[in-house]
Amino acid sequence: MESTELCDLGLLEMTRLLRERRLSAREAVTAHLERIDQVNGVINAVCTLDADRALEAAAEADRRAAAGQPLPVLHGVPMTHKDTHDTAGMRTTLGSALFADRVPSVDAPIVAMLRDAGVITTGKTNVPELAAGSHTFNPIFGTTTNPYDPTRSSGGSSGGVAAAVAAGIQPAGDASDMGGSIRTPASFCNLVGLRPSAGLVPLGNANDPWAWISRKGALARTVADLRLMMSVIGRSHPSSAIHPAGQNPVSDRVRAGDLSGLRVAWTPDLGLGIPVAGPVLTVLTEQLRHFETLGAHVEVAAPDLRDADEVFLTTRALDFSTTYEQIYLEHRDELKPALQWNIECGLALTSDHLRSATRARSRLHRSTTAFFDRYDVLLAPTTQVQPFDASLEYPTEIDGVRMETYLDWMRAATLISATGLPAMSVPAGFDIDGLPVGLQMVGADGSDDLLMAVAEAFERVNPQHHIRPDRRTTRPASAR
Repeated sequence: MESTELCDLGLLEMTRLLRERRLSAREAVTAHLERIDQVNGVINAVCTLDADRALEAAAEADRRAAAGQPLPVLHGVPMTHKDTHDTAGMRTTLGSALFADRVPSVDAPIVAMLRDAGVITTGKTNVPELAAGSHTFNPIFGTTTNPYDPTRSSGGSSGGVAAAVAAGIQPAGDASDMGGSIRTPASFCNLVGLRPSAGLVPLGNANDPWAWISRKGALARTVADLRLMMSVIGRSHPSSAIHPAGQNPVSDRVRAGDLSGLRVAWTPDLGLGIPVAGPVLTVLTEQLRHFETLGAHVEVAAPDLRDADEVFLTTRALDFSTTYEQIYLEHRDELKPALQWNIECGLALTSDHLRSATRARSRLHRSTTAFFDRYDVLLAPTTQVQPFDASLEYPTEIDGVRMETYLDWMRAATLISATGLPAMSVPAGFDIDGLPVGLQMVGADGSDDLLMAVAEAFERVNPQHHIRPDRRTTRPASAR
């Protein structure tokens, strides 16, 4: 099998070939490293690389296979990890010059579970500075761009992971999402990405193990590959203080792709009139017919999200100030202005703000609970814009509406984050310029399996994941 063919393999197919010993771990890792060398000079997705240790790990994996030892589910799969996820013995910078030489001694739980499942760690993928924002750039490694158009953003903060998966460097990857950091890159890079229910994937957050708005999850090219990733990382861990509710049952009929009787709501603006670029809505509205063809009843409706902005902004500010207060006090001028602002918002919070946000979250919980008593799935835009010019910090205007802060253009995602509910983005199609557009799916707490089943049914009738980036845009280069 040619190197390019290996890189086109999905996660399920790659693991099958590895476990059947029709593909060696060394071959998989070598193809992975060659792909990085071919494309990384254009998209700048991989920011740290350790080829030597990866090849040694591949050789050991092949020895275990040759000896007939039991093989873990992801045996021999090469994977880079998000640079906010600690990797023991490999630098983890968080996209900050303050941590440029930081080498953790312990893996983050999500990395540990992937390695225990047989993944061979090869390096790290780029993130925004301290993971702030849905566009991936930082002062150490520069900007990550979109494999579908290297002049455009790949999204963030999991933009490096998304670019790596879309470009064929690896079939799937670990990611995280506070305000869209899984969903936005998934939309921009034609991938499937899940922000799971609270506690389903352990955070391993030493600063606040009870943090609820940020989630760990995964990105992949297909729902089946995403489901395999979730079977590995969706497990309990001693570091997690939040334990997930049980998964809601999903009927065999829905799992088979028959959505008859499913109650689906569609909202173009999340009921709040948020601006969404015309080309995005054009792509998405054309896809609603697929849900009707699959048997679902679709109508225009949205939960009452009037309290969501306050909940998200207050919780995010509190989390940022809790995590980064000391860094801010000692290195304020070394942080980008957007980070300074976000941390300062947290430091300025009063007990009145926190009480108000708690009451707002209670109202929001009641409204979304009532909504998902009436509907099974909510459909909405994942992003309000197409992948934008990578030289920009963020879109400052959408259809004539000015964005006041670097968070405003992300409200299609942040409003959903505030609900605490699981959400995912699935490839919906491409705009007139050939740029990917994602459809956001939201469900009740514990409906992760349902969301993946619905997404897989949609994927079967609208297989946009087959449309891969044009590799003619790449040129040989070496990762850092």
